Amino acid sequence: MFPLIILYLILTIIRPQEYMAAFTGIPILPVVLISAFLCWLISSAKTFAAPQFVILPVFLLILMVSVVVNGWFGGALDQLEKFGPIMIAFFVLAASCNTQRRVVITMAVFVLCSVVLVAHGIQQARDGVGWTGVPISEDGRIQYVGIFNDPNDLGLLFASTLPMAVYLSGSRGFLMRLFWLACAAMLFYGTYLTNSRGALLAVLVVAGVYVWYKRGFVTAGTLGVVGLACMKLMSSRMQELDPDEESAFGRVDAWYSGLHMFLSHPVFGVGAGNFTEYNDLTAHNSFVLVLAETGFVGYMLWLAFVGYSFWMMLTVIRFKPEGLEDPARAKAWQSEQRMALTLLLSLCGLFASAFFLSRSYTVVMYLIAAMVVGYYVSARKRFPGLRLFTATDSLGRWFTASVGSIAGFFVLVAILLHVSA
Repeated sequence: MFPLIILYLILTIIRPQEYMAAFTGIPILPVVLISAFLCWLISSAKTFAAPQFVILPVFLLILMVSVVVNGWFGGALDQLEKFGPIMIAFFVLAASCNTQRRVVITMAVFVLCSVVLVAHGIQQARDGVGWTGVPISEDGRIQYVGIFNDPNDLGLLFASTLPMAVYLSGSRGFLMRLFWLACAAMLFYGTYLTNSRGALLAVLVVAGVYVWYKRGFVTAGTLGVVGLACMKLMSSRMQELDPDEESAFGRVDAWYSGLHMFLSHPVFGVGAGNFTEYNDLTAHNSFVLVLAETGFVGYMLWLAFVGYSFWMMLTVIRFKPEGLEDPARAKAWQSEQRMALTLLLSLCGLFASAFFLSRSYTVVMYLIAAMVVGYYVSARKRFPGLRLFTATDSLGRWFTASVGSIAGFFVLVAILLHVSA
């Protein structure tokens, strides 16, 4: 099961089936995923010991319902075909990441595959076209094939995997540390080549959260201001980071439209995939997209799915197990906290980027979440004192968080529209 889902991860990111003639016409990605799923069905390693295993199937059901209540009955099958494989990949990878070693291997695969995409981008920047045959974009931003054809998607991937590369640089041996540090440097350079403002801000968020954890809020805030100033000098598009700038105003206008879609269809939204039926531009915000398309019901489920992932990693970081006077146990716990911090930083990079992109239903997001969930379930086996989360123990919390975040979006959009007026 684990080798198959790792192969699926490699094919999902590097995507040779989309540009190599040898794979043309062969449904290699579905075949690998189905094979991994069949292994999961008969495996004793499969688990449902986290609320995400309940939330995700219910969220898929809401996706299907959202299009049916908006008059497209065939859309339910369409959503099943689109999001069903993502849900399966989540279940299989989460079950497979049942040891620290497997989590490390998955991180390494994420990083190495991302570095391949950076190398492709470097070739594009140098020669104007990469080995896939995809040229550099008209505005000089690197891109790849398939789901990474948008430079912003590349930036999201690089920002999410950068903390993993830094974590792996703690490996034993000078050459291995040097190798993973070189990978981290390439991922940062790749983020720069995407010229994605969201991705550059995500890198800044990742660094800020790490410094906050290590040195406190004041130091993190100070370095954040310096980092933002440096990034504005590095990136031409960061210099245009202003509500009056055309691209930024288009995003704010899309958020405004999304919020009004929610007001007109508050329960199940306008239907999954229907945002652009009501607005020329997509939402440019993963949270607004879910809210507009699936209404309050879908938004609360999706927010809970995301929130539990963050909560789990924070739980590991803050937890103080018994028996730390034993050096071996203390060392083991330090290893757990270091891994949890890395995954938390990856989540920060992922969702900081997703805040400026409509990527609510993309597979990369759920594969990273699967690694987080799989790690936490396995950590509870090693340290049973860690909290057991269930899908029903925090319904009031997620209802409140949903209402509060929706109100926050209305206030934020009102302020941005007022500033740009």
